[in-house]
Amino acid sequence: MTIDARTASTEDRALFTPLTIRGTTLPLRAGVSPMCMYAAVDGFASDFHLAHLGRFALGGAGLVIVEATAIEPRGRISHFDLGLWDDAHVEGMTRIASLLDAHGSVPGIQLGHAGRRASVREPWHAGAPLDETDALAGNPPWQTVGPSALPAGPNWPVPTEMSEAEIAESVAQWASAARRAAEAGFRYIELHGAHGYLLHSFLSPISNTRTDGYGGDTAGRIRYPLEVIRAIRKAIGDEIILAYRVSSVDGVLDGGLGIEDIVEFSRHANAAGVDVIDTSSGGITTDRSSDTRVRRGFGFHADFARAIKAETDAVVACVGFIVDPEQASRMIEDQDADIVLLGREMLDNPNWVHHARRALATDEFEHWDQRFGSALGPRLSTLQRLEESGETPLTRFEQYSGA
Repeated sequence: MTIDARTASTEDRALFTPLTIRGTTLPLRAGVSPMCMYAAVDGFASDFHLAHLGRFALGGAGLVIVEATAIEPRGRISHFDLGLWDDAHVEGMTRIASLLDAHGSVPGIQLGHAGRRASVREPWHAGAPLDETDALAGNPPWQTVGPSALPAGPNWPVPTEMSEAEIAESVAQWASAARRAAEAGFRYIELHGAHGYLLHSFLSPISNTRTDGYGGDTAGRIRYPLEVIRAIRKAIGDEIILAYRVSSVDGVLDGGLGIEDIVEFSRHANAAGVDVIDTSSGGITTDRSSDTRVRRGFGFHADFARAIKAETDAVVACVGFIVDPEQASRMIEDQDADIVLLGREMLDNPNWVHHARRALATDEFEHWDQRFGSALGPRLSTLQRLEESGETPLTRFEQYSGA
């Protein structure tokens, strides 16, 4: 597909075409991936979250997904994660969803349970498991849970193997959190089923060595995730988009899940009520000696997304070093994915979508909020005039030194 960006309108590029899923239309195909900020207290959203997420809506993103939000306290990654395990959390989340919606973005949220990878420090403290030092500082560790009593890696605590009664309780907690998310106004709900967290740990034979109905063969290992999906779909009804983030490969030397396993799981998830498969990778273990995670490069999950898109009926989203507007649009035009999600790139440039419109077509500032666009248009004209005249920001200083 060849398009001359010099004469094209943004509507000619796939990145800027709408996408309707169930009862919701994404105005364009570029969204903001969920990114943990470690800024919550007791799970509550704050003004920080409102400002942090609101800037992406003002920047033109079609979808903004709130960071991994715990379905129960012990499902938090750290003490500072957002939560939706209590009705009291809904009010703060409603403010966020309302702001995103008011500025043209579909409000999304990722629900999660960190499982055996919970109870850790923030990433700027290496994401290490909490210990006595943290307890003395007021942030004690807690007992983690998983499908089996297997630690996430060397020097990690051993989780408690969940009983069947605890699994049933957990399914209900997922559904309750999803109901609260819908009540808050989120129209896109994503389940975090990747990176070694609870859903992923049940799916992978690396972390699930159970011998009951929730382990063993593939049918047993996918049982818990599918029960969660069905319970959530029942809780949120038919109009809200349900997404599921997968690790497309486990990324370990021996015995882990490969893309063919995830394609098969994606078919089951889609049949159970999932609309969107969000492709990531890795995380099943913290043991770097057996770690064969996908090498980071531009669009490094695109091959996985393409395989899932080609072999399932699900809408497919892709993350992973998507940084360039042409790259992003080509991924959609060439059938790698239906949606591209940007994380760190949006942190660096919250106006990425607006700049992408200018980069790909003749569109200047008409899609910006008029309070910004009316000021930026004259600014651009002045910059162009000065560039044509040969004047630079340092011209006056060069004149001084020349004198």
